[in-house]
Amino acid sequence: SSLPLWDWLAAARITPQKETETWPDALQMLREYALVALELVRKSAVLPAIYQFGDQFTVLWEPLWENPEIATVLEKLKGVSPGHLMKIKGDANERSHDAAAEHLLTVCVSAIICRICSNVSKYKQDDWLHRLFFSPGKGLPADGETRKTAQSVQLWLKKLRITRHRFVPVIKVDDQNYPSFTLSLAVRETEGSGLSEPIPLEDFKKDPRFAGERLPVYQNLMLLEQQFPDISYLINYDNPCVEYNPVSFEETLLQVLPVLQDLGIEILLPKALQALVKPKPALKVEQTASSSGGGWMDLQQLLSFNWKVSIGDTFLNEQEFFELVEGSSGIVKLRDRYVHVTGADLEKLRKSLEQPPSLSKNDQLRVLLAGEYQGTPILFSEEVKESIRQLMESGHAEPPSGLQATLRPYQVSGYQWMYHNTRLGFGSILADDMGLGKTLQAIALIQKLKEEEALKEKKVLIVVPTSLISNWLRELEQFAPGLSVFVYHGSSRNLGNLGDEDILITSYGILRSDNARLKKLKWRAMIIDESQNIKNPQSAQTKAVKSVPADTRIALSGTPVENRLSEYWSVFDYANKGLLGTATFFSKTFSKPIEESHDQHALGLFRKVTAPFVLRRLKSDKSIISDLPDKVENNHFCTLTSDQAALYQNVVDSVMKDIEESEGIERRGLVLKLINALKQICNHPVQYAKQGTPDPTDSGKTEMLYDLLDTIIDNREKTLIFTQYTEMAELLAGLLRERFDQEPLYLHGGLSRKNRDEQVEAFQHHRNRNIFILSLKAGGTGLNLTAASHVIHYDLWWNPAVETQATDRAYRIGQDKKVMVHRLISKGTMEEKIDAMIRSKKELAEMAVSTGENWIGELGDHELRQIVELGSG
Repeated sequence: SSLPLWDWLAAARITPQKETETWPDALQMLREYALVALELVRKSAVLPAIYQFGDQFTVLWEPLWENPEIATVLEKLKGVSPGHLMKIKGDANERSHDAAAEHLLTVCVSAIICRICSNVSKYKQDDWLHRLFFSPGKGLPADGETRKTAQSVQLWLKKLRITRHRFVPVIKVDDQNYPSFTLSLAVRETEGSGLSEPIPLEDFKKDPRFAGERLPVYQNLMLLEQQFPDISYLINYDNPCVEYNPVSFEETLLQVLPVLQDLGIEILLPKALQALVKPKPALKVEQTASSSGGGWMDLQQLLSFNWKVSIGDTFLNEQEFFELVEGSSGIVKLRDRYVHVTGADLEKLRKSLEQPPSLSKNDQLRVLLAGEYQGTPILFSEEVKESIRQLMESGHAEPPSGLQATLRPYQVSGYQWMYHNTRLGFGSILADDMGLGKTLQAIALIQKLKEEEALKEKKVLIVVPTSLISNWLRELEQFAPGLSVFVYHGSSRNLGNLGDEDILITSYGILRSDNARLKKLKWRAMIIDESQNIKNPQSAQTKAVKSVPADTRIALSGTPVENRLSEYWSVFDYANKGLLGTATFFSKTFSKPIEESHDQHALGLFRKVTAPFVLRRLKSDKSIISDLPDKVENNHFCTLTSDQAALYQNVVDSVMKDIEESEGIERRGLVLKLINALKQICNHPVQYAKQGTPDPTDSGKTEMLYDLLDTIIDNREKTLIFTQYTEMAELLAGLLRERFDQEPLYLHGGLSRKNRDEQVEAFQHHRNRNIFILSLKAGGTGLNLTAASHVIHYDLWWNPAVETQATDRAYRIGQDKKVMVHRLISKGTMEEKIDAMIRSKKELAEMAVSTGENWIGELGDHELRQIVELGSG
């Protein structure tokens, strides 16, 4: 990489472990060292050391090697350091593997320290001492004057180093005479196997066996005097210990002993002191009466949220706590727990308990599900725990008798889960994989509501993309003929014609334009399909959808709802408004910690809060569905014709010149223009030229398509052909009409709903209609085309989610044949290179999910040219 070491370290830090598995061994190893180095700097567990390299002195920042914890971490690093990578060549001999590991960690620490300190304003860049300590590679000439300076600095630094000898110092803290704390010195022998018992210093002084070992121990102890002045009493006088009261012990425990530990001194603390805590305000949730088994709103009326004082996992009443700590300060023992108490902390705690945070109903539910509030665990009474458990468990609900379908086991559980949430007043996000029958599960729920007479006063509103209205009508008619439906769509739509129908179906566009009318009606349930249509919380469409009041809201989506957490929030906020807080609260509490810092605790809380309301099952999970046939994916590499190749390279040369001379928005626009032009050339030169008569022999991709279709048609099979370009779809329709003497079916966004339904019907049921061309946007969602056993992606949009969504028009429940997926890729072109990048790098795949091809516009000139240049293939 051409990145400076610091920039590489910063990038490596935020790259999740899973995404680095395809990195070369050297980069994976360097990332591990970078993470350890960053943690050492964060803990201030580093010290400078002077080195002489050739004719210069320089300073490198080293870990505190004397610290046993750091030594343990270093051993683990050595274990992930392949021997062939860990060699440092010197003037004559190669240094050992261990020395190489230590040096690499030192280099990483130094890079971080120098970057952090490079902008400290109080130092001048021309200050030679500043340059020595904080400018990597900026040494001082090893002449006479500098040598004296270096030696002085080295002597000063030696005061911070504990030399490892046969016996090392141990500091022992005793609390048996609380409120007094006693501190004593001992030594431990480091040689031999096993961990020897510490020898009290007074015994070590007197025992003649240790006469030759005392001087190095005393030298080490005297080095600690600057950090810990009291140590001189223990060394120079016959004092076996130093005593502290709770106030004076505070500084020793919290400031002095951690520094000594970093310097390599072993600290022995009583177990209770190791678990030192600060008092915090905390919630205790109790139930005032037995639950009647109703919904969440009923249970909330029975819950009391009382503020207590938390001491670790112990909770005290406010009055009891302040009585216990009255007049106390420092390190205080309360009920076998040590608490760090200061006057400022107590005053702050008192004020927070006098005016505790006010929790809304959504706040209450969120903290109950998370099990904590602002990092402090919540105390639940056993009765509350049992009530919540009963509330959140999906009970048994027989499928409705009027449903004309046999639900698969996972569909039964999905229906029961939605029904349970609906009864409790919660919304649901059913995010099953495409093709697992989300529509059927939703229809089962509506039929159940009908049979329970829950639709007499209020109806069900279904909002879908226009292309799915017919699909919903067909499935409602097939699976629930007892449900009456009113379609509110088209130019002649009239809400005045709405009678006693159970369901009103409309599109997102109509809901937006007729929002004022639709939100005046009473809805028992509102179901939105393809809920990614409201992923942008700021769009007018999303705001219109969320403004319609309904007792229960359900979102259906076959695509993952976690591509970006802000999009997740938008859909979840529709289903259960306010449960994840405002967008600002969600960003601060979940999005930023999870996406930027990979905070596992925040991720765990997020999953706890959302789990009851989101259900996702995958077709690939054989425990979910075992009778779906296989899907086999094949990449077909097509060779450009000579004319295609010449045109391709000419466009690269001319547009790259403009790109390299531009910047900002203009540059990104030119990059996307280039990518679009190259894709069109790979498809067929006539598509790029926008003129001429298409000849199949002018495009390697078109000839490959002919070869595939010859076999498919000879075998009397059916295929879907997807392209993202309407003009290419029209070219293909003409070419295939001429080649196979039949009219291919062609679905695009300009078709009426009736024409669209007729084409789907013809493909599914007419044996001789076996080619269906679809534009990616018009045909990518909602269609059930299980008559196809082949799916051909003529061109790729480099978005794995969109591609899978299109393929799943054929690969879904009802498919009884193996589905062959054919991806046409022009060899040696940017099509091949970008596809390989996306499939090998998960982070690029995720970028593509959210931004399509826009990420390519962020590449540098060199990287971009490498991608678009025509390769040898």
